Amino acid sequence: MVGILLITHAPLGRAFIEAVTHVYKDPPEKLEALDVIADQDPGEVRRLASEAIARLNDGSGVLVLTDMIGATPANCTQSLCVSGEVEVIAGVSLPMLLRAIGYRNNTLETLIEMALTGGQKGVCRVVAKI
Repeated sequence: MVGILLITHAPLGRAFIEAVTHVYKDPPEKLEALDVIADQDPGEVRRLASEAIARLNDGSGVLVLTDMIGATPANCTQSLCVSGEVEVIAGVSLPMLLRAIGYRNNTLETLIEMALTGGQKGVCRVVAKI
């Protein structure tokens, strides 16, 4: 099963796990959050992320989801990428995360495509009913 690591601005990652637990009634396996606090040392973030990836990777790989490109959480993920083993998607949303959880018994590449689709289809305009 592909592991999923959230690396986000605090307390977003933990909040996503709480929301997922609400939907599934239990916290899913192989899902962790690393909430980055203001002014946290990027070296420490990378070390903590590497440790989490080691815990989460059972040989199926790890998908790292981060909140926004250009900020410390995402910047720390670039050095963690290992093609086909540790992949990163920026712009995490609840629809993306739920979709990823639902497809993580597939290959990492399939999981990436499903997560991206979930994120894209999860963004839509809501209009008032007349």
